[in-house]
Amino acid sequence: MVLDLGLTDMTGFALLDEIGKDPALKQLPVIVYTGKELSLKEEQRLKRLAKSIIIKDAQSPELLLDETSLYLHRPEASLDEEKRRIIEKMRLEDPALAGKSVLIVDDDVRNIFALTSLLEQHKVKTHYSESGKGAIEILQNTPGIDVVLMDVMMPDMDGYETMTAIRKIAKFKDLPIIALTAKAMKGDREKCLEAGASDYIAKPVDIPQLLSMLRVWSR
Repeated sequence: MVLDLGLTDMTGFALLDEIGKDPALKQLPVIVYTGKELSLKEEQRLKRLAKSIIIKDAQSPELLLDETSLYLHRPEASLDEEKRRIIEKMRLEDPALAGKSVLIVDDDVRNIFALTSLLEQHKVKTHYSESGKGAIEILQNTPGIDVVLMDVMMPDMDGYETMTAIRKIAKFKDLPIIALTAKAMKGDREKCLEAGASDYIAKPVDIPQLLSMLRVWSR
């Protein structure tokens, strides 16, 4: 569902609350598409209720196309040429990611190298740690990190324990954390979210999906 907040009979917030009460609609992806200037409190509330938030501006139709493609699980190859061109152009320019700061936490240096190379193509500043304890130290000593990419399967302190520890630190309570796991098993998403993840993606990572998640969570 693509939702504008300015409805005639109720607010978009009220509609989201009603949807949240219906078990049959619990998994419905909702994209808030609004021209309303959001307060910090409103934005935080929407992030709990909706999958993504797009503020209407010059580039918002392209972002909306990208997000709906992601949540509909539509392969870009199935889109017509014009829509593919719009998405590709936006990703090449990618102003939403340029200058953002991402911490990669993974015990496999090959994964770190692959993700770092990908993100640097989009002008993202990257930091990395091969352990949970090291990740917490980097967060404590590096201001301005926008998103954490957290591998779940690590020795000693795994991703679940690391996310739980990060959430216990007050200033990181709302820090976006995307969990990455090689085991795409039933219940993984819920377990990640319970541990403190903001979102979840299974390995091998779908690159367009990961970039879309980063755009959503780094705003």
